[in-house]
Amino acid sequence: MTSARFLVVLDADSTLIRNEVIELIADEAGRRAEVQAATEAAMRGEIDFATSLRSRVAALEGVPVSGFARVLARIEPTPGVRELTSAVHARGGVVGVVSGGFHEILDDVAPGLGVDRWRANRLDVVDGALSGRVDGAIVDAEAKAASLREWADELGIPHRATIAIGDGANDLRMMAAAGLGLAFNAKPAVREAASVVIGPQDLSEVIALLP
Repeated sequence: MTSARFLVVLDADSTLIRNEVIELIADEAGRRAEVQAATEAAMRGEIDFATSLRSRVAALEGVPVSGFARVLARIEPTPGVRELTSAVHARGGVVGVVSGGFHEILDDVAPGLGVDRWRANRLDVVDGALSGRVDGAIVDAEAKAASLREWADELGIPHRATIAIGDGANDLRMMAAAGLGLAFNAKPAVREAASVVIGPQDLSEVIALLP
């Protein structure tokens, strides 16, 4: 049994990092505008996330996996993210990320940002290129909330000692499941539902709220 004191779980796109990864991958297919509009509608909660994700991933069909290197080179960590994860660890906490984005990118990015565990979607690949399908179950709003609860239980951390940080409608259930839900760089509906709203796009602002 771990001796972790608390758990902080972040969304990835526009929270842990400044980018929306699916839009960067869409650039590789020349379809960014189409995918960006669908992403924004999903984050506002106007359309079902899983349905939206499937349609956006379909637009990525044919992108070679070699394009992931160019995507990774464009990833920008959110200001203050390393300071936050260092502060969580210094106080005996654990950092998790649960994302509607993709393991193909997060597996490279998360360790260097001080993330201890993460969960995301996987992209189906056929003959070295994206098939336009998601491989396996989609990480949606309920999966995000379930991940926070499961990780807390595995770590022996009371749910009241969890913090969830997100920006979109897909994060609302996770934020509701946490002891403290923080809206970061968030859409209006998320700011309204959050326990606390972080205004500046700097994750080090969260440090003052850590137990």
